Amino acid sequence: MADDGAPQAPRCVPQAAGAQLTGLGVYRPAGRLGNEELGERFGRPPEWIRTRTGFGTRQIAAADETVHDMALRAARDAVLDSHVPPEQIDLIIAASCSVDRSLGGVAAWVAAELGADRANVFDLNAACAGFCYAIATAADAIRVGSARHAVVVAAEKMTAWVDPNDLGTSIIFGDGAGAAVLGVGDPSDIGPVVWGSDGSAAELIHIIDKTQWMHMEGQAVFRWATTTIPAIALAACDAAGVAPTDLAAVIPHQANLRIVDTIATRLGATGAVVARDGADSGNTSAASIPLALHRLRHEREIASGDLALLVGFGAGLSWAAQVIRVP
Repeated sequence: MADDGAPQAPRCVPQAAGAQLTGLGVYRPAGRLGNEELGERFGRPPEWIRTRTGFGTRQIAAADETVHDMALRAARDAVLDSHVPPEQIDLIIAASCSVDRSLGGVAAWVAAELGADRANVFDLNAACAGFCYAIATAADAIRVGSARHAVVVAAEKMTAWVDPNDLGTSIIFGDGAGAAVLGVGDPSDIGPVVWGSDGSAAELIHIIDKTQWMHMEGQAVFRWATTTIPAIALAACDAAGVAPTDLAAVIPHQANLRIVDTIATRLGATGAVVARDGADSGNTSAASIPLALHRLRHEREIASGDLALLVGFGAGLSWAAQVIRVP
């Protein structure tokens, strides 16, 4: 806004050939929920839970931590990593399916707190595929010249929507946030997105009427993910013009590590490291892919310039996948 309160003229952004990731950031809440505690709650051995999920612990937000709080901390981390001044950010997209305020978007709040006063903002809900949807949308905005620098942040407080007495969801979900900054790049730095949905199966994951609790048909979702998503992952490689053997990393949504391993095996990316961030983070929905990407880079399992396949899928049922170059 101008000093007199009038809107500023839109910034003229030249059209770009492509987009790239230039920075990454995360926020991991301090709370942890382990298999031992869950085992006592449900009368199951801790190893029973690990065998079915691949998870040992889940990161849990404090009662007073909101989706907005976590999104801001991850976005700040990513902006610092990118070295892009906040006033040069043209677009902020927030992906979440667990927002705890009915009005007042996450992206708008993040922009205000970052000092990104000229950023265009909106929120996006594609559930666990949300980060991939937002990356595709931001990259397209940069390619056509609607933005030059964009922030994508995925933040979830899934535990606020899980019935603590429901075994099927309590052993799965966690909380957290991850973010990326995008800028102008080569067309190969973010490959074409392969995305879609099957609304006829949306009831497999839904909120129970007149409650805030999530219901999930776990076995049906498992079958859908392990039979449908590998082909989508391969299609994203084909769209980017790369073979699975060219990948340095495969980063599926951390729905369940049995699903993660099945996708990676069926894809045939034999030389790639497979993200397993969910082992101590749990399923953090839209946040799981940026959390896993950040960890692989932080732990030097992948390097700048490497090719990584991102594969999001979940409620809706929705999916999205693209090959990106690691910043």
